[in-house]
Amino acid sequence: MARVLSYPRLISMENFRQPNFRLVAELMTWLVKQYDSQADIPNDIEGEHDRVIFIRTVAQIIATKAYMKLNTKKLYQADGYAVKEILKVITPLYKALRDSENRELDEDEDTDPQYRYAMNDDITTLKSARLLCSTITQKGANLHELLSKEVDAREARQDVMNRAMELSEVQEGIGEAENAAKVC
Repeated sequence: MARVLSYPRLISMENFRQPNFRLVAELMTWLVKQYDSQADIPNDIEGEHDRVIFIRTVAQIIATKAYMKLNTKKLYQADGYAVKEILKVITPLYKALRDSENRELDEDEDTDPQYRYAMNDDITTLKSARLLCSTITQKGANLHELLSKEVDAREARQDVMNRAMELSEVQEGIGEAENAAKVC
């Protein structure tokens, strides 16, 4: 699949019989650049700590750009298990390329109007799904923000509840509540 996507070198499973972190790093760097050409990826992979940072950075970029979660432990192993994780990233690119080639062939032929209607329906469904995902993300961010403010609000509530109130303040509050009830 990598060869079809114009990856510059030939890769086989034999390359991964023994752990081969350099090849995994090279391949993951190339794949990340396919998703985001401006991505900042660390080049130093000599030390264990550097490799961990590299894997984490790559996994984070893939998660944000391709919406895929990679198993960083398997990627770090740089063996046959890493190939499965790499295939998770390569497969959508391969399918997109294959589908675009099929579309070019299909555009040459006249498309049935019923098929066009089905495509439009699928596109509408896709747009609504993306909108829903965006809404869920936004509401999740709002919820996270509100929950982070809850600690301060809880402390303020506790302070108010623990404060001793004057009898005149309590009577005044009850009087205001009675007046408000009479108005309604």
